Amino acid sequence: MDAISIIAEDKIKRAIKEGEFKHLPGKGKPLEFEDLSALPEDLRIGYKLLKNAGIITDEKQLNKEILNLRDLISACDNEEDKAVYERKLNEKTVRLQKLIDEKQLEHTATYRKYEHKINQKLYK
Repeated sequence: MDAISIIAEDKIKRAIKEGEFKHLPGKGKPLEFEDLSALPEDLRIGYKLLKNAGIITDEKQLNKEILNLRDLISACDNEEDKAVYERKLNEKTVRLQKLIDEKQLEHTATYRKYEHKINQKLYK
């Protein structure tokens, strides 16, 4: 272990002893797992950083995944794989609609302006 790791470990142990981690948000709750397997490995960290910074919204990511799944389905020859992709597509479409409903995005001027384009992309 290098000096920086030793110092960091010491600070963490001291913070635990002093109870600084007792009131963290989400304590005692399960971690939310994000399946980033659809992204290339070299882009996952960058995506995570952008998403945590609020630059990439869940809706945008779901739209992107839906479009990718549509491409996979149209290019797939194997019926079993195609069924798996279609199931994933349905799940993501439902999740996207749920997000839109929760955030009431359909009531925004921007959504109304681009609604026809969104529907063309999602339901072609």
